[in-house]
Amino acid sequence: MTESRTVMDYILARRSVRRYQEREVERDKLELLLQAAMAAPAAANSEPWEFVVVTGQEAMDVLRSHLLFARYNAPAAIVVCGNPERANNTAARQFWVQDCSAAMENLLIAAAGLGLGAVWIGVYPLPSVINPVRQVLNIPDEVTPLGIAYVGYPAEEKPPRTRYDAYKVHWQVYELRKPRAKKKERHV
Repeated sequence: MTESRTVMDYILARRSVRRYQEREVERDKLELLLQAAMAAPAAANSEPWEFVVVTGQEAMDVLRSHLLFARYNAPAAIVVCGNPERANNTAARQFWVQDCSAAMENLLIAAAGLGLGAVWIGVYPLPSVINPVRQVLNIPDEVTPLGIAYVGYPAEEKPPRTRYDAYKVHWQVYELRKPRAKKKERHV
């Protein structure tokens, strides 16, 4: 991060990027993303995560071919997996989803800070997605792919933004409120 930008700048700059330049992501940047992911908090410091990094064009093509809603042209993917057996106590094993989600979010924010684009492709809890990802990447049964971060240099620019909504904030106690009209769904 540069001195002139704040952590909030990078958080607000984190956007789902689905179009990428035909440019390889350097290994050192991928390793920085992994360092950021592994700096995430974890229940009882259990660190139940494991990662599969995919950078070969052929491997990316095979992975994409099994993901109906994730056929973006990213040159790299980092699959965030949970291995509850790595947890250092029984209670911590129950929190692998939260721990791996925190790792994924750290990775996504770090990507924005490194000038990369990324998008979180959901895998868990859908067996119809888990099984093909597991098969293509040779992931053992005791390890579950939570999600995939497609990573690359963005071929699209999206302005920073927040989704802050004061209506969804409750101070001190939960306040029952009259429901608002639903917003139209949109993909961002």
